[in-house]
Amino acid sequence: MGQVGIQNLDWIVLSSTLIFIVLYGVYKSRSNSTLHQYLKGGNEAAWWTVGLSVMATQASAITFISTPGQAFHDGMGFVQFYFGLPIAMVIICIAFIPIYKKLKVYTAYEYLETRFDLKTRTLSAILFLIQRGLAAGITIYAPSIILSTLFGWDLNVTCVFIGITVIIYTLSGGTKAVNATQKLQMGVIFIGLIVTFVSTLNHLPSGYGLTDALSYAQANGKMEILDFSFNLENKYTVWSGLIGGTFLALSYFGTDQSQVQRYLSSKSTLESQKGLIMNGLLKVPLQFFILGIGVMVFVVLSHAQSPLFFNQSLINKAHETQSSDELTMIEESYLGLIDQRDNQVIPQSVYQTEYKKLRNQYIATLKTAVPSGEINDKDYVFLYYTLNYLPSGLIGLLLAMIFSAAMSSTASELNALATTTTIDIWKRSISQHGSEKSYVNASKAFTLFWGIVAILFACIGTLFENLIQFVNIIGSIFYGTILGIFVAGFFVKWIKSNAIFIAALISETIIIYLWWIDIVPFLWLNLIGCLLTLGIASLLQFFILTRD
Repeated sequence: MGQVGIQNLDWIVLSSTLIFIVLYGVYKSRSNSTLHQYLKGGNEAAWWTVGLSVMATQASAITFISTPGQAFHDGMGFVQFYFGLPIAMVIICIAFIPIYKKLKVYTAYEYLETRFDLKTRTLSAILFLIQRGLAAGITIYAPSIILSTLFGWDLNVTCVFIGITVIIYTLSGGTKAVNATQKLQMGVIFIGLIVTFVSTLNHLPSGYGLTDALSYAQANGKMEILDFSFNLENKYTVWSGLIGGTFLALSYFGTDQSQVQRYLSSKSTLESQKGLIMNGLLKVPLQFFILGIGVMVFVVLSHAQSPLFFNQSLINKAHETQSSDELTMIEESYLGLIDQRDNQVIPQSVYQTEYKKLRNQYIATLKTAVPSGEINDKDYVFLYYTLNYLPSGLIGLLLAMIFSAAMSSTASELNALATTTTIDIWKRSISQHGSEKSYVNASKAFTLFWGIVAILFACIGTLFENLIQFVNIIGSIFYGTILGIFVAGFFVKWIKSNAIFIAALISETIIIYLWWIDIVPFLWLNLIGCLLTLGIASLLQFFILTRD
């Protein structure tokens, strides 16, 4: 990769888009004097606002940075991760939303005190605060580390910029500001994706059409979408998606306050349900489209000069070591391979095979040269294509898309963290007799607090394989246990408070251990955590806590 830079037009497009979104969010939420207005947006959100807000909350910058790179290297199989989502949407619409709306709760965890007791509510809220607080840092860190690496920006400054931008409108406007800005952010995201896809079509080799591109991708193993195997070594299969993915989506959309708060702000139960169904219908096609962009980028770069490695920063470090000569030899071999292909000495199929061999050799040399370096470069593929193949102006639009995605998901997380801290911890257990104004101020203070925590965590974060996996791993460690508590609350009426509380503590300990020793793919932790919580609670209730 050569020296990358963006033009003045890109800066104008990027800055004007972000400034408009922030000002619009502040303007639309300027009258938030009560807790109901600040945390629920006055229950004014229509179903399509709910649907877009739910999608924007899940579609973090990690989605658009990492997912195309995932498809570029590994193909379309990652889409199986989302197969359980539509199933979860239907279950939540039938079982979860009517109860939440009937009880008029601010958070999902308020219901748990009604069903069990205060300690169960508090435990669930704390588990949410831990995992979502970490995730908020990652949603800031993910785009920051990529952008800082590519442009030479200071990592910490980039993290602070994204964090402060989000804090401004989230703190000033609460839920209404989040909902208002997310509609604009999703608009920017949709436009950015369409522009990128059209660009890949324009950069296909002469005489190549979409059908030819897909055939080439198929021949190189990028279109293998469905894996029906029961091999636990495979992270993404139909079964892990349908089973583990359903449980993950149930917990994320049904019990994670960052999502629950989106549909609690709706006008009615029906509006919430329609918004979630909209998400269920659009999410899998959207992810398929994003992965498809990654496959198209693979086709384009395979016929051009795809880098042997996409993280130029690590290459530069490696060239400062004794391995520099070896790296240079591999780079020269690669240039020779390209000449052979372009002069039709070798067919494209042979080129692709030899490219993979050279890339593996190059990565092994990089690992030897910089043992602490991250040799997974999936997160750099999409931005490499954006910066090298899109014209000025559109680069700014794509960067605005990435920043918008980072801001939308982080805003929802900060909003939910502040709401949960205020309602489930502060108002319930610490300051039970405060005024309406004091609780609004507390919510703003907690928004600022969690914003600072997220920024600090982002500034000390480290790249963990593929970023989109890291966020889902964090969720999978905690979501199963939380979901087990809610499933017991909704469907298993004979399980009482002490049994579910103790079971949740034991289950979470076991899940953390299972993740630590890494014996099953992380998606299955959602199912295991839920079943462990229910199973242990049942045994405790039957044999030990019979009088509970």
